[in-house]
Amino acid sequence: MTVEVLNESGVTIDARRTQRLARFVMDRMRVHPLAELCVTAVDEETIAELNAKWMDKEGPTDVLAFPMDELRPGKVNEEPEEGVLGDLVLCPVVAERQAETAGHSTTDELDLLTVHGILHLLGYDHAEPEEHKEMFGLQARLLGEWQGSSGGPEK
Repeated sequence: MTVEVLNESGVTIDARRTQRLARFVMDRMRVHPLAELCVTAVDEETIAELNAKWMDKEGPTDVLAFPMDELRPGKVNEEPEEGVLGDLVLCPVVAERQAETAGHSTTDELDLLTVHGILHLLGYDHAEPEEHKEMFGLQARLLGEWQGSSGGPEK
């Protein structure tokens, strides 16, 4: 899997951690091993502009997902589809504020947003109660597995 992490936010992030987490999630979701993902960390002004342009919403947000080839999670005993998963745009400054409110670290919040964004790229949504339950349950499971793995928090 090709996972490129770009930091254009002006804030220090652990790009290697984000890259490892993205690969971990894509692997768990049975995404094709040659799939591509780009994660870009940006400042509040940039994500606010993207939010206005693409989501028709005002102000900065935490994460935006831009799917490319509409890849879906692979199924057991089925060859996953090859292609470009898409682009994730994260805003570490917004993540930092949300982390304070949630009572955990900015790193944990960025991990959560990365998993959340990848699930959106794979077609998950949370507009309806049943979708919300499925997506957030899967998100919690993946984060738990990540935190329990050698790739998770500093071990």
